[in-house]
Amino acid sequence: MKARIFLLGLLTFLCVLSGCGGGAQAYEAYEDGVFSGRSGADDTGAYGEVTVTVTDGVITDCRFVTWQEDGSLKDEEYGKVNGAISNQAYYNSAQLAVRAMERYAEQFVEVKTLDGVDAITGATISHDQFIEAAEEALAGAK
Repeated sequence: MKARIFLLGLLTFLCVLSGCGGGAQAYEAYEDGVFSGRSGADDTGAYGEVTVTVTDGVITDCRFVTWQEDGSLKDEEYGKVNGAISNQAYYNSAQLAVRAMERYAEQFVEVKTLDGVDAITGATISHDQFIEAAEEALAGAK
């Protein structure tokens, strides 16, 4: 029993020391509103746009979309050629990036910090665009 109490105490101490526990973490406060940011274009001309909603000083919603150079949205059609999948591997890779866009926005709302948004293998360009656009959006919220 004493060993359990000691272990519980040790784990609590380590948790406090490392900053775990969502309630104990200090988040940066922002002005309430809806703020947008845009990334620079990648080598294909594609860019990302982030829209962040802040309520009561806290990030409550985030949307991230990317656009191709021709102005078309990267969505379920991204990776197709003339509306058809001509290269399955390319389409799968393109759709991985589309799914990653949604996940980046979700992670950001969950962790409330850009440092906590992990890059997804195969979607690092989208990650970089997300971070850049979100930084611009948050600059407007300060």
